[in-house]
Amino acid sequence: MKLFDDEIQYPIDLISEDGDVNYFGKLFSEEESEHYLENLLKTIQWKRDEIVLFGKKITTKRKVAWYGNAGLEYTYSKTTKVALSWTAELLKIKTSIEAKTGESFNSCLLNLYHSGEEGMGWHSDDEKDLTRNSAIASVSFGAERKFVFKHRENKRTVSINLENGSLLVMKGRTQKNWVHRLPPTKKVTDSRINLTFRTIAV
Repeated sequence: MKLFDDEIQYPIDLISEDGDVNYFGKLFSEEESEHYLENLLKTIQWKRDEIVLFGKKITTKRKVAWYGNAGLEYTYSKTTKVALSWTAELLKIKTSIEAKTGESFNSCLLNLYHSGEEGMGWHSDDEKDLTRNSAIASVSFGAERKFVFKHRENKRTVSINLENGSLLVMKGRTQKNWVHRLPPTKKVTDSRINLTFRTIAV
């Protein structure tokens, strides 16, 4: 990778072994990113997530929200969410991502991490509700955070710092062959919103 951002050739091909992951860098300017961060913090119907782990229901510190086309449902960690109606700002972001990637999406799962101490353990987004091998577009607003992939078989890891306003796209066999996580860190004190645009099979 070259020294200056303007010399980097995007998208960066992070993973080509048993999957397909591309990092597009900053899709949105600092001004746009700040606008979206403030808007989403105020307008999204945030709720603490409830997941079932080892048969026990756990309420997370991070908050989540599920938006999408009318009538869509999404089940993960043994809980089912019904999509809320798209907001104007979410549709603007969705349009920008679809224009950049050539993909189309019908839903979005949002995560709000209040600080670096909130993270996400190893997992893959391979729920049955999702269209098989479809693209998942991940957009980050706010604090820059490290994001890590690990191959299920050979345990090789790949990591990248997700910048404010950046876009990461996972597709193909990525979810089948790789897991990923957002490691917690005490070095980050600012909040981060992550939007993952997905395609629910209908």
